[in-house]
Amino acid sequence: MEKKAVKKNIIKSCIELLEKNIKTSKDRIQEIIQTANDYEGDHDMFDPFKEDMMKKKDLQVKQMEKFLEDLKLVKMVDPERISDKVEFGAVIITDKQKMFVSAALGKITVDNESVYAISTQVPVYNAMKGLKIGDTFTINNNSFTIKDVF
Repeated sequence: MEKKAVKKNIIKSCIELLEKNIKTSKDRIQEIIQTANDYEGDHDMFDPFKEDMMKKKDLQVKQMEKFLEDLKLVKMVDPERISDKVEFGAVIITDKQKMFVSAALGKITVDNESVYAISTQVPVYNAMKGLKIGDTFTINNNSFTIKDVF
């Protein structure tokens, strides 16, 4: 498959994953709010159950905000741009794995292949930043050779 098509599919998969996660978070927030509203215990604003529900809601809101930030990052990647070095938006194929530099989403499956979506904040990115095809880098005593970058 052509490099631009591969990159587009990776971006599409990341966006779909994040949109699904955002919807799940929104649904969970609504569920928590509904549970708190349906609760028939004390109507005191310091009721432990309601406090617990609001803490859970706040955690879900933070998680959803993170997903929204990640979505914005992924959407910043130009699928038409072919990189010649490891940088934000690049797809990197090493002798051990395939990576996509955008947001830290972890392992995703794209066209029946594993791709690790990583951010520019992780150690593996810092170890390979600016490297090109044929370069090697080592992280955690594991050596990698870059076979392709685009």
